[in-house]
Amino acid sequence: MNMDIVRTGLETAAYSETVTIPATSSLTYVSGILADLFDIEAPPGTISSYGDTKTQTLSVFNKINKILQGCNLSMADIIQIRVFLVGTVELDGKLDFSGFQQSYNMFFGSSDQPNKPTRTAVQVVALPLPGTLVEVDVIAVGR
Repeated sequence: MNMDIVRTGLETAAYSETVTIPATSSLTYVSGILADLFDIEAPPGTISSYGDTKTQTLSVFNKINKILQGCNLSMADIIQIRVFLVGTVELDGKLDFSGFQQSYNMFFGSSDQPNKPTRTAVQVVALPLPGTLVEVDVIAVGR
């Protein structure tokens, strides 16, 4: 990871308010990533087939991690995340931010990986694949 990166924000926040990178850094943009199937026996195109928000978020971040590793980067190199969440029936059509946050915390702001990217999370009506609840795109910085 590039040590010249400056992240600012409250220590208690789950994200950085700002991230400043040196002009000599390279940026890697990762397109919106959706979850893999969670239960192949569930009816296709259903939330059951992809899992709840927490499960889908974990799947998405594992996929992003693998993509970044292929670029010689890691989750610690992410400087910006955009999250698109679909509301759930269990929450009367509202997004399950708690489920998202539980999986997010496994990748960011921990003692193993203390870096926190800037983050935007919005609720959307639907995503391209029926049954998916989470889509994430990221920007990562390299040396």
